[in-house]
Amino acid sequence: MSEDDRIAVVGLSCRVPGADDAPTLWRNLLSGVDSVRRTPAGEGAPDGPDWVPAFGRLDGLEGFDADLFGYPAAAAALLDPQHRLFLEVAWHALEDAGIDPDRDPAQIGVFAGCAPNRYLHHHLLGNPALAPAAGTLAEDWDDALTGSGCDYLPTRTAFALGLSGPAVAVQTACSTALVAVCQAGQSLLDYRCDVAIAGGAAVVSTRQAGYRLRPGGLLATDGVCRPYDAAATGQVFGNGAGAVVLKRLADARADGDHVYAVLAGWAVNNDGADRPGFTVPGVSGQAAVMAEALASVGWDAADVAYLEGHGTGTPVGDAIEVDALARVRRGARAPLLLGSVKGNLGNLDAAAGVLSLIKAVYAVRTGQVPGTAHFTAAHGDIDLAAAGAEVGAETRPWTGERRAGVSSFGLGGTNAHVLVESAPATDEPDAGAPGPVVLGLSAGSPAALRELARRLAVRLADGDLAVADVAHTLAVGRRRLAYRDAVACADAGEAVAGLTALAAGDPVDGDEAVRAWRAGADLPVPPGRRVPLPGYPFRRTRHWIEARR
Repeated sequence: MSEDDRIAVVGLSCRVPGADDAPTLWRNLLSGVDSVRRTPAGEGAPDGPDWVPAFGRLDGLEGFDADLFGYPAAAAALLDPQHRLFLEVAWHALEDAGIDPDRDPAQIGVFAGCAPNRYLHHHLLGNPALAPAAGTLAEDWDDALTGSGCDYLPTRTAFALGLSGPAVAVQTACSTALVAVCQAGQSLLDYRCDVAIAGGAAVVSTRQAGYRLRPGGLLATDGVCRPYDAAATGQVFGNGAGAVVLKRLADARADGDHVYAVLAGWAVNNDGADRPGFTVPGVSGQAAVMAEALASVGWDAADVAYLEGHGTGTPVGDAIEVDALARVRRGARAPLLLGSVKGNLGNLDAAAGVLSLIKAVYAVRTGQVPGTAHFTAAHGDIDLAAAGAEVGAETRPWTGERRAGVSSFGLGGTNAHVLVESAPATDEPDAGAPGPVVLGLSAGSPAALRELARRLAVRLADGDLAVADVAHTLAVGRRRLAYRDAVACADAGEAVAGLTALAAGDPVDGDEAVRAWRAGADLPVPPGRRVPLPGYPFRRTRHWIEARR
């Protein structure tokens, strides 16, 4: 398999229940944290025997950094919260990749989708204060509609971030985000773009309190998502968003990028009519998509040691998934570890697939496989032995070659499967002779600048980053915003001290390069490589219209 046929994951970002970024999510997964929130009685949630007060709540859903993204307050209030979320995770994912679209000549594409817009239906439509004739928030109702349509999510991202590659909306229900990853990877291989952002966003509920059970429905009666487990009664939904930044592997290595992992192959198909009903998953289709992905890279089923499954906690769906897996792995002697992030987060609908991918990428990168929350024993209808699989309840080390699969199956039958493997070893670039460097920071406000300095000081205090790499990343991979400051340093200790002073509002005078940066000049780019650094501290001001009663 040629390096030219593989895709590097060079950046990633998410905002999900219990975690505002990917490192926090990963720590939660390793600790087995269940981030689905149960709303105590008497806190404004409905009640009754059919009400389940459980939901993957996303704190601060009402907030948005409208100034940073150039939105007037009135327009921001009309914007679909899913669009807001994806703008944020796309911005952070590019930062994580060390890419500044304003100065990077690469064509950057966007492949993404979102869930149906609940905010439009429950908060905007029918609200008399928002009618065009009222002349208040919406002089032109078309502005509200373009701020609400799923079609406009990737194009809005391209406009807001200045991206000139293809911007393509993907809508395949729960498999949306992973299908977007597959489309992005193919676009890169076809040289339709040089960099691609792929992912999805979902605001399944703007009230985030829970749900009502329906007879024969797919939702958990006890408010707990238990993938593959004997006690599973259904799924629990949640709000969130995620994105990955992809490059051709050869380009990523040539550019000195930090490569989290490699996408070796993928496949997308549909179950067609070979199933009992439109909303019922198809065993044959799921087996076929996994087999096609394996065939595309010449792997045997036994080459994959870990599968991040779809695993929603619905007994019928989970059993079909494992049945399909058994067909693909028939005769495979190597064991397979199976898991699902939905036990920790709930089902994040159109964003679910990219969160599964982020989990698998971290597992491949770190050599640790998180346990599946709430798993004790397999459901009676699930034959793990036939698939040669085991569901791990606790985090365990990954020994041997790190190759993983990621499955995402959408309601309606569109299936996606992605194969992930470890990034190839690289030689560290020559950072040149040791000497002082300048860490240049910029932000949209003085408060954001101080917070950015604080975050970077905390990160550098960990001691695993070279200041030359940090300076290189800041010089090439961060946007130039209105408020600037910098720290000159020769080592991490000096960097932490200077950044801590900057965070406290007491920056030092600095040398000529620091003063030039503060005045608006560019910094020289020191030798080094791109490394993941803390993301921009969004100032999330409330831009929210209350639901009509």
